[in-house]
Amino acid sequence: MPRLEPIVGRYLHLDFQGQPYRVYFEEAGAGIPLLCLHTAGADGRQFRHLMNDADVAGRFRVIAFDMPWHGKSLPPAGWHLEEYRLTTQWYADFIRAFARALDLDRPVLMGCSMGGKILLQVALDFPEECRALIALEAADHQQPWYNLDWLHHPHTNGSEVCAGVIWDLMAPQSPADLRHEIWWTYAQGGPGVFKGDLYFYRVDSDFRDRVARIDTRRCPLYLLTGEYDFSCTPDDTRRTAAQIPGARITIMERLGHFPMCENPEHFRRYLMPVLDEILTREGRVHR
Repeated sequence: MPRLEPIVGRYLHLDFQGQPYRVYFEEAGAGIPLLCLHTAGADGRQFRHLMNDADVAGRFRVIAFDMPWHGKSLPPAGWHLEEYRLTTQWYADFIRAFARALDLDRPVLMGCSMGGKILLQVALDFPEECRALIALEAADHQQPWYNLDWLHHPHTNGSEVCAGVIWDLMAPQSPADLRHEIWWTYAQGGPGVFKGDLYFYRVDSDFRDRVARIDTRRCPLYLLTGEYDFSCTPDDTRRTAAQIPGARITIMERLGHFPMCENPEHFRRYLMPVLDEILTREGRVHR
């Protein structure tokens, strides 16, 4: 039978650092805001399974936005005049501006890959504005394992190169149809966007000199990494957690770099205890 999903999509007009942006976001559910940040070169579709999970959306207002240049969020006017390069401070400030524009009351932030790594900067810049930070596939630094030049080059099909780069980052146990869906999403990225995101992820975000300053008493920090992730390895995450007193770390079995969309049913076994803990800390009843 035909059915409608509970997800609703809208556009937010946001003036940020003197530039107007039209930002697409989707949401579902009600309760504590759970603001989700997508991976490099992708968009908010990665969190559709979470929004359709009644156990989550019954207690959290799940929101996922497409960063400018990604998904349905177009680049700003004049984008063609310079190379796209995402930087740490711009990224953290944009997340803050988006949350404030929607008047989100101390949201839980959950991001994956670059969306997880930026939460280490959020933990330093404005921790009191968040109830908790859930960083998936995040660490203070990762060694590069590819040549960035080939991600945007006239001799290659950039979209297929980007999609091919991420294929082996997924666990072999993850359902084939969902792995191919992730490949398809990456193949739709704009020219140079994945490369521009990885400028932040690999070049402008060496946090090894600052993560020890993160105070988890100001905002709880959860680090969850898939055992099959060789971009942000479990050892990378363990090293990071060891420098942050109070950080909670979980290595997720049979999951790779995209846990929320490559195998959402298995991922929820790791996520739900974290969400329940947040609800308990807030004095709210959980199932």
